[in-house]
Amino acid sequence: MPRLSDSMEEATILRWLKREGDAVARGEELVEVETDKATMVYEAEADGVLEEIVVDDGGTAALGAVIARMRAAGRGAPVAEPASAVASSTPPVTRARATPVARKLAARLGVALDGMDGSGPGGRIVGADVRSAAGHAPAAVAPAEGRGAVEELPLTSTQRTIAQRMSESRATVPEFTLEAEIDMTAAAQVREDLRAAGVEPLPSYNDLVVRAAALTLRELPGMNAGWGGDRILRFGRVNVGVAVATDDALIVPTIFDADRMTVAEIAVESRRLANGARSRRIAPAELADGTFTVSNLGMFGIRRFHAVINVPQAAILAVGEVARRPAVAEDGSVVGRLLMDVALSCDHRVVYGADAARFLQRLRELLESHPTRLVIA
Repeated sequence: MPRLSDSMEEATILRWLKREGDAVARGEELVEVETDKATMVYEAEADGVLEEIVVDDGGTAALGAVIARMRAAGRGAPVAEPASAVASSTPPVTRARATPVARKLAARLGVALDGMDGSGPGGRIVGADVRSAAGHAPAAVAPAEGRGAVEELPLTSTQRTIAQRMSESRATVPEFTLEAEIDMTAAAQVREDLRAAGVEPLPSYNDLVVRAAALTLRELPGMNAGWGGDRILRFGRVNVGVAVATDDALIVPTIFDADRMTVAEIAVESRRLANGARSRRIAPAELADGTFTVSNLGMFGIRRFHAVINVPQAAILAVGEVARRPAVAEDGSVVGRLLMDVALSCDHRVVYGADAARFLQRLRELLESHPTRLVIA
């Protein structure tokens, strides 16, 4: 198992792209692997023939462990003739695209994955598809003693990493959270102006928040920081991580130098990264070096929530829905305004209350009073 990310200790084989007996050229895609950070394709390092697959689809192997054996070109039996014979006499073997959890569940329930339609990203089969096919949907499980039937779901490499990092954050970070309400009426008008101008893709509210947060971080560098064990680390670049929910994990790709981008550029980049995260086709470098994180659950109708700090970053911004709610105007009348709640969770070793308050104050100013500034670089 090759090292595919700096923090990788093990990885899961999602799908072999070559089968035993296939000829392989250097640089050709060989196997799809899920690491602790992302799913990526490992390419062959030399010409040869794939003689034996040691770790099959769905299996997990430690860093450096043998996952396959390959005969290099020019050694042993000739490569070209056996490869041609295999190709001519044996049809290509294709395997169903499924998550490791789905494969293990299918093996336990005796469900065949071939021909099954997946509901996950890119048509990938997920655990719910397997349970449905087996007639083991959670609602249909008959009650048993005590807590009823218990289904054990093994963690993927990504899920294990998330669990470890979230536990570390809650156990070690002295966290505090400040909340604010932001009037997004002016920001909504900016979106309508961009829509009328034919800007595609149309920047979302979250894109505007990312842009506003990036500009605020540039103005308040003490917030663009992290904890270094016994010192504070201030970062020279403003790289905003955007939390993306997948079918079985939470991935945080990075928008690099977000303070130097227009909101239209952020819209393009955020969609590219989100699509890559959901399809598990994202490079480890695109998940690294974030200096601040934005997590948005507004699309689910969530008004407010507190997010877990992505260590070693000093802060994370939790963003709720933009909804029309009653507000008191300056003349005392009650009017309907587009309001959004945000919550800024901070590491008190790096950030103090006044620093966080100034951040939210400036963020609100940009979104409420100067939203057009978010459109230009």
